[in-house]
Amino acid sequence: MKRSNNETKLLLKENLGAGILRLTMNDSHRRNALSMEMIKQLSEAIYDASLNQKINVIIIAASAPTFCAGHDLKEMTAARENSDGGSAFYDELFSSCSALMQLIIDNPRPIIAEVSGIATAAGCQLVASCDLAVASDQAAFATPGVNIGLFCSTPMVALSRNVANKHAMEMLLTGEIIDAVKAKEIGLVNHVVNEINLSERTIKLATSIASKSSVTISLGKKTFYHQLEQPLEEAYKYCSEVMVNNMLESEAKEGIDAFINKRLPNWNIEDEQ
Repeated sequence: MKRSNNETKLLLKENLGAGILRLTMNDSHRRNALSMEMIKQLSEAIYDASLNQKINVIIIAASAPTFCAGHDLKEMTAARENSDGGSAFYDELFSSCSALMQLIIDNPRPIIAEVSGIATAAGCQLVASCDLAVASDQAAFATPGVNIGLFCSTPMVALSRNVANKHAMEMLLTGEIIDAVKAKEIGLVNHVVNEINLSERTIKLATSIASKSSVTISLGKKTFYHQLEQPLEEAYKYCSEVMVNNMLESEAKEGIDAFINKRLPNWNIEDEQ
C-alpha cells in the first residue's frame, strides 16, 4: 500500500489563509529530533517564507506526541565512527542548528511555536528562539544535557535571552523538566491552553498579528532584537531614529488617519495606487 505524502514528508507546509504559514515537524518516530535533514528543511522553509510577501506569520508545530526532543543522539553517536571521531559532523550540526535559530530571529515574519508534548535540549532552544510560544497544558520543557555529560551550551544562548538568569541556570544545571505553567511563569511561553484548544489559540494569535501592517511588524521585530543588546542610551537613540523614519512611512500615515477617522486601516493602499 502506498504511503500518503503526510506520512513521508519530514516537514509539512500548510497555508492557513490570512498570510499564515504552518510548518509541522513530522518525524514522530524520532520524536521530531533536529537531525541534520530536519534542520536543513526547516531552514529552507523559513528562509523561503522570508522572501514571500504573501506570508505574514509563521507557526512552527509538530506531529504528536513530542514537539522536539533536541538533536538525534543516534545520528550523533554514529558520527563517532568517522575517521575524525565525529568532529567535522558535530561542527556542521551545531553550526547549522545555530544558523537556524538566528534565521528565526532575523526573519522579518513573526514566528510562533505551537508546543504540544515535550521540548527538550535543542527543542527547548527552538521554542525560546521563536518570537512567541503557545503551549498545551500537557507540554513540558527541559535542557537535560547535563544528565548525559553534554551541557546544553547552544540551547543556553536562546534560553538565557528569554528567562531570568537564575531560572535559566536552574534548568541548565539540574536538567529537570518544568511543566507548561512554570514555563509561562518564567517567560519561556506566552500562553498555556488546553490541548484541544492549542491550534485554535495559536491561529488566533497569528491572525491578530497578520491583520497588522506587515511592513510595520517587520520593522518592529528587527528593531526589538537590535535594541535588546544595546546600552540604554544607545537603545533610545536608535529607537528614536526608527520612529522618525516609521512616522514618515505611508503605513503610519494610513494607520493614524484611520484611527482619527474611526475606520479600519487599509494596509494594501499602495498596491491599489
